[in-house]
Amino acid sequence: MGLSYEERRQQRVDENKKRLEDLNLIHLSQSLKNLSPKSSPMKKVASKPRTVEKQMVEVRRSVRVASNPAPVYAEVNTTRLSFSSPRKSYGVMRGSAWNGVYATDEARSNVIDKAEKLVSKLEQEGHPTFIKPMLPSHVSGGFWLGLPRNFCRSNLPSTYTTLTLVDEEGDECPTIYLPRKTGLSGGWRGFAIDHKLSDGDAVVFQLISGSVMKTYIIRANDQEFSDD
Repeated sequence: MGLSYEERRQQRVDENKKRLEDLNLIHLSQSLKNLSPKSSPMKKVASKPRTVEKQMVEVRRSVRVASNPAPVYAEVNTTRLSFSSPRKSYGVMRGSAWNGVYATDEARSNVIDKAEKLVSKLEQEGHPTFIKPMLPSHVSGGFWLGLPRNFCRSNLPSTYTTLTLVDEEGDECPTIYLPRKTGLSGGWRGFAIDHKLSDGDAVVFQLISGSVMKTYIIRANDQEFSDD
């Protein structure tokens, strides 16, 4: 008769035990169980609180002031300046003939009207003409005068050149024309100061040749604004 299930199971268990004994694994397993992990002792370092010694040290002073009493530093209350009303003028720039007085809107309008009437007469001569109202930057500070871009492209040279300004008395003033910036740089300052240009004035420019422009000045402080 064949073996029962329990007998076959017991037979396999005995065979497995025999194999383990042949390989000496049973004793090895038992010895590993008997071993206990050794904990590595941690180094305990007693922390000592840091102590800072405070020493009074005399401040070294210069020989020149050693005999003087030590300075005392204390808070001082300062008064903040305030302006109750906005400033109307920033003053006159150095080297300017302008007195710092700004033209009124009415004066500017009257100047432009008079300049346009003059232009209508000058255009009959067939020369290119334009009006340039004066601003503080034109008559003080940097003294830079920008010209109408379309006028420059149509009538002035495209290279760095000298333009001569001729006033109504025939006096000439050479200025430097910068084509890339379409304006007058060097020389314009002298023209503005010599002719005492102010804010609100208008200058009528008339190109009478390739490098010469006649100028006509209309004053904002001129109270005689006639209609003729």
